[in-house]
Amino acid sequence: MVKVNKRMKSAEHLSNFESIFKCPICNSSMKVFKLKSLICSNNHTFDFTKQGYINLTTHLVKTKYSKDLFEARRKLIAENGFFKPLSQAIAEIINKHAFKKGTISLIDMGCGEGSHLSNISEIVSSDYNKITTGVGIDLSKEGVLIAAKNYTNKIWAVADLANTPFKDKQFDVILNILSPSNYAEFNRLLKADGLVVKVVPQSGYLKELREVIFDEPVKQSYSNVDTFERFNENFQLVDSSRLCYTVTLDNPAIQTLVQMTPLSWATMEGQVKSFLKANSAQITVDLEILIGKK
Repeated sequence: MVKVNKRMKSAEHLSNFESIFKCPICNSSMKVFKLKSLICSNNHTFDFTKQGYINLTTHLVKTKYSKDLFEARRKLIAENGFFKPLSQAIAEIINKHAFKKGTISLIDMGCGEGSHLSNISEIVSSDYNKITTGVGIDLSKEGVLIAAKNYTNKIWAVADLANTPFKDKQFDVILNILSPSNYAEFNRLLKADGLVVKVVPQSGYLKELREVIFDEPVKQSYSNVDTFERFNENFQLVDSSRLCYTVTLDNPAIQTLVQMTPLSWATMEGQVKSFLKANSAQITVDLEILIGKK
């Protein structure tokens, strides 16, 4: 009897949705082969990893984002509920705007370690009684590896946002949460009645940490005027909402937050030492959720 491992389980799950894929090299259709690989009709072959993800990039890519950063982010989200109100808000938006249909296909473009996609899918399924198909892609192998290890029954792939390995008009919802965008690809992948949910930081986002790290007031807050303009140029803005709340973190969670955020790349260790010594801290989460359609 063959023991089914994680690689095989992931390949089996993906085989139910292989029709959505196209080869990132030649654009031809793809099929799962012997629960080991995803192969196109021109024999370009991409193997499943033992953790259960698949690497569909066509060249070696290195990103600044480390395994430690993604582990810290997953811990903060999973153990401290740092983005729980955001997941609930997005699930509610999907239910409200999207669909009377019972099955919804979601892709998280820039999924990192997978927590957002997993949490949102779970809420949509449990609270709104819809079946979700979840796909997460990111250019960072470290993030996708952690996603595949921790969240099953999703498709996790290392892929380039500018050259995604999917056929046109495959997704009901595109999630783009605190991550770069490629609107040409978003438009190509989105179904005619689909929904783009983009989350961007607002002026108060992590302000307590920013005030410690940056001396200049201009860097202590965000402005996203350009981001809004670009979004409006590419999609019909159906709705937008601002989500602002605070999270109380204990000292271990403060350490995790500093480890998680690229903000700390810009600082010398001395600037955050006193912040890291605090027994607890109130941290502001201030986000804008943009909802667009074609």
